[in-house]
Amino acid sequence: MASKMIFINLPVADLERSKTFYETLGWKVNQDFTDGNAACIVVDDNICLMLLTKDFFTTFTTRPIGDSVGTVNGLYALSLGSAQEVDALTDAAIAAGGTEEVNADKRAQEAEVGMHGRTFIDPDGHQWEPFYMNYPGAN
Repeated sequence: MASKMIFINLPVADLERSKTFYETLGWKVNQDFTDGNAACIVVDDNICLMLLTKDFFTTFTTRPIGDSVGTVNGLYALSLGSAQEVDALTDAAIAAGGTEEVNADKRAQEAEVGMHGRTFIDPDGHQWEPFYMNYPGAN
C-alpha cells in the first residue's frame, strides 16, 4: 500500500513573502510545483503546504476565502521530536516575521500531560502549533 501524504492548501496575500517565511523555517520549496500562482513547500516526506495566491485559491472553491488574519480558520498542529525543536521552529517563525500567541492556560494543561507546545501565526494569519509529547510511543 502506498504511503499517504497530506497537502495543506493555504491562501496567501504575497506569494514571495510567504515562500521566504517558510524557507526561513528550514522547509524547502519544490520548484516542480511552484510558479507565479502557487508554491509547494515541503515540510517532510509526507507533508506539503501549497501556498496559493488568493486569486488562484478561488479557482478551487465557490466559497469565499475566510479572513485568516481577523479570525481563526484552522489550527495546524505539527508533532516534533523534542521540546528544543518546538522552540527552534517557533523562534525561527518569529524571526521571519511571524507572531507568537501565548496562552498560559493552554501551556499549563499541556505541561500536566507531559507536552511542550507553542503557537505561532504566519504573516497571513495561519496558526501553527508545533508540539512535543513526552510519553512512551510518542513521535
